[in-house]
Amino acid sequence: MIAPLAVMKYDKLYKSYQVRRNEMKAPKGKYAWTATVGEKGQIVIPKQARDLFDIKPGDTLLLLGDEERGIAIPNKGAFTELFSAAFAEDKGGDAK
Repeated sequence: MIAPLAVMKYDKLYKSYQVRRNEMKAPKGKYAWTATVGEKGQIVIPKQARDLFDIKPGDTLLLLGDEERGIAIPNKGAFTELFSAAFAEDKGGDAK
């Protein structure tokens, strides 16, 4: 018999979560990771994500926020594209 959730110890819950997480199959090309927010508001991007998206120390990442949908980090190229579009000269010759 399984003990009630209220009396289960953290380590049992964590191990149960790990087992269920390993059994779940994500669609190809889709991933989910967790990150802990430190005292200074910093998060560590998991190594698998850094490797997959070629994120290196010193890289600048764009964070987008939506109050209903949450926070997203688009690929590194999105920052360059957005920056270029925001500061592109007007095609009519009027530079702002």
